[in-house]
Amino acid sequence: MHVNGQWQQASGESFRSLDPATGETVWEGAAATADDIAQAVAAARAALPAWRAAPLDDRIAAVRRFAAALESDREAFAELISRETGKLLWETRAEIGSMIGKVAVSIAANAERTGERASDTDFGRAVLRHRAHGVMAVLGPYNFPGHLPNGHIVPALLAGNTIVFKPSEITPATGERMVKAWEQAGLPAGVLNLVQGARATGEALVAADIDGLLFTGSAGAGAALKRATIDRPHLILALELGGNNPLIAWDSPEAAASIIVQSAFVTTGQRCSCARRLIVPQGATGDAIVDAIDAMAGRLRIGAWNDAEDGFMGPLVSDAAAAGARSAFAGLQARGARTIRDFGGIDGRSAAFVTPAILDVTGIDVPDGEIFAPVLQITRVGDFDAAIAAANATAFGLSAGLISADAALWDRFIEESRAGIVNRNRPTTGAAGNMPFGGLGASGNHRPSAYYAADYCAYPIGSFEADTVSAVAVPGLAA
Repeated sequence: MHVNGQWQQASGESFRSLDPATGETVWEGAAATADDIAQAVAAARAALPAWRAAPLDDRIAAVRRFAAALESDREAFAELISRETGKLLWETRAEIGSMIGKVAVSIAANAERTGERASDTDFGRAVLRHRAHGVMAVLGPYNFPGHLPNGHIVPALLAGNTIVFKPSEITPATGERMVKAWEQAGLPAGVLNLVQGARATGEALVAADIDGLLFTGSAGAGAALKRATIDRPHLILALELGGNNPLIAWDSPEAAASIIVQSAFVTTGQRCSCARRLIVPQGATGDAIVDAIDAMAGRLRIGAWNDAEDGFMGPLVSDAAAAGARSAFAGLQARGARTIRDFGGIDGRSAAFVTPAILDVTGIDVPDGEIFAPVLQITRVGDFDAAIAAANATAFGLSAGLISADAALWDRFIEESRAGIVNRNRPTTGAAGNMPFGGLGASGNHRPSAYYAADYCAYPIGSFEADTVSAVAVPGLAA
């Protein structure tokens, strides 16, 4: 753990992270206990006044030094993330690039969406200011263990908050490497503190004296956090959760196949914005779309991050994740889903390696849940009204997409779809850092991250101000 600028041993049980491709140990250390958490939160609380009062230019300079530290460590850091998650190097190099790019984007968002503004009035002026909430807890996920917590940490620090950061217990080495980059950037002691551990550590941090909780992860975990904080209305809670995301493919089968494959199977299906449900028209066009994606899925190269040959995807993050996904896939089969492409393994590889799977679930009652793996469920419908109804038939609302050359269909879809990210003729996983990212329903609490993270990292203060003390009119005074 890293508390008040010092690296020290936590007092809990030892745990480790593994390379899912080989089973080799990547990191080993001790989990933080409730006492360790209290120490970290106290350090963040003590550092808060000076950091919040520091000139914005000083905070901007610190996050820019952090970006420079990442740049100098780009390749080694990417390799570490690949070892800990199983993701291929082309993906983890892009993740480091996104972390670096987040700095400039967050500086721009902080200026646009927070800052100070004044307008003249008859008596003086009306002034809008923003202030940091205080001590923020950041709970990171494992699928993008650098980029996603970084998307909370950078804007929170720019706003003047201090932080206690707990990475996923699956990716502790990545979290540690991030904090070392902040240390290299000269962040003052106590401003960013690191604790490691699994569920018990996270629960202790959530129960601690914090002012905000910033979380990216599963819908189930997000609901548990909502329940755990329901009696603390002062606590800002930002939840960016998963999705059971629909993609309607209505024409152009050959071109659509590449968009669908990228939507459903990139990062081995471990993106919250991956397409989980493909909706196609009944008949020849729908058949052609399914045949094209089936053929393309069979050509995808799968391997470890350090294989000589470039690949499309690596293993799932762990053997346990693969076992859970296989169980969910078997559950769909048991309900009557027709298997188009089986969910298999790879000979000579660890159990974490899986192949893309495709099932036809038309007319079958299937769970409205997220299978966090490369599993695509296909539904065939008779017309576009039914396609939109099927797309919206979910409690989630993160991402959705339409593949069609028909602009009129897009006009309908963008108006009627229920999701925070809605793309046309592009993968559902595509999102710009200078736009909001997040969803509604079971996918989050209307606090989208990315560019709009600035909104939940500072609260607004409205003021009426006059430079001189003057009497004001008081209605109803007796003579």
